[in-house]
Amino acid sequence: MPFPLKYQPQTESDILGQEEPLQKLNHYLTNFKTQKKKAALIYGPIGCGKTSSIHALAKQTNAEIIELNSSQLRNEEGINSTIGQALKQQSLFFQTKIVLIDEIDNLFGRQDRGATQTITKLIQTTNYPIIMTANDPFDKKLSNLRKVSEMIEFNKLPHTIIAEKLKLVCQLENIQYEDKALNTLARIQDGDLRGALIDLQLLTQNKNLTSENLEHLTDRKKTDNIFQALRLIFKATTTKNSLRALDNVDIPLNEIFLWLDENLPKEYTQPEALNNAYQQLSNADVFNGRIKRQQHWRFLVYIYNFLSAGISTAKIKKNSQFIQYQPTRRILKLWQAKMRHAKKKDLALKVAHATHTSQKQAIQHLPYFQHIFRNTPNPQLFINQLDLSQDEVDWLNK
Repeated sequence: MPFPLKYQPQTESDILGQEEPLQKLNHYLTNFKTQKKKAALIYGPIGCGKTSSIHALAKQTNAEIIELNSSQLRNEEGINSTIGQALKQQSLFFQTKIVLIDEIDNLFGRQDRGATQTITKLIQTTNYPIIMTANDPFDKKLSNLRKVSEMIEFNKLPHTIIAEKLKLVCQLENIQYEDKALNTLARIQDGDLRGALIDLQLLTQNKNLTSENLEHLTDRKKTDNIFQALRLIFKATTTKNSLRALDNVDIPLNEIFLWLDENLPKEYTQPEALNNAYQQLSNADVFNGRIKRQQHWRFLVYIYNFLSAGISTAKIKKNSQFIQYQPTRRILKLWQAKMRHAKKKDLALKVAHATHTSQKQAIQHLPYFQHIFRNTPNPQLFINQLDLSQDEVDWLNK
């Protein structure tokens, strides 16, 4: 039996390092019927105990738990036939039940538009607790769910707690271990207890854990999305571990540049490390420009090397703090600026037609027109003559 399953928490006391979020989760379950928000969205880094905590609390409270996976939630029909039916049916064996939707941030692709709205409607009418887990709950596609859910953040586990759990498992499994090797294994997991247990089982087939074992340890792929890729780039301690971080990230290269630019200052707080990292980012941008100008696509491999291993090795030491990476705001700002400019151009075109001038001249004169509009005793005359929309009236009144 896999160690993560064999040694998963059975009661609340078995859950390590999550006292405050467990208190909030207990409060949500205890006060579910009177609580305004009928769902809970639990989030935190990989392997910190989100799902296992829910199972432990369900056992402790004698509740039936219904766990759903992404393959069951591909469209509105699938959602209604699974979650909808689970919420309607009375439990046969227990007084209450919990519907668990694990890793909800990985459920919806382009083909699943409207899925969050469907789940949101079910949450608003549910008679049973709905608990969702996510590594990244701040994705825009989850905005509707965040509004109707109690947000509970689970902590990144310190290496000391992971080491404590590994020692206990070693004792129960009669595994001999070197203290240095066990502590090193706990540190390199970067808060991932499940990953630590998996690696411990793989490395101790001979019932012995030594420093030599760790030399053969390879990172499991944690690059399912950009957030995990960023964690691997910023937290990895060797070039080998970070070099392939962006292999499975399915977003345009230009957006990867923006993601790194947005989150670098949060992770690299030392000026020298930040300068080194931005130098690597700059090198990647130089090669990106050469590809655009000369179509030398063989340079692409250099770009990804700079963005992954280059930035990873730029740090002086790993930041031990858990950093909540945020989506880049630059694209949003560009879009907002574009929308403002488009609104301004539409208004200028109407003024140009009415004053028999060019659109370019009308744009230059808009500040004067705006001043006249705000001070005229009869603004309705302008509104009727130019056929102004409410948005355009609001803009002129700024």
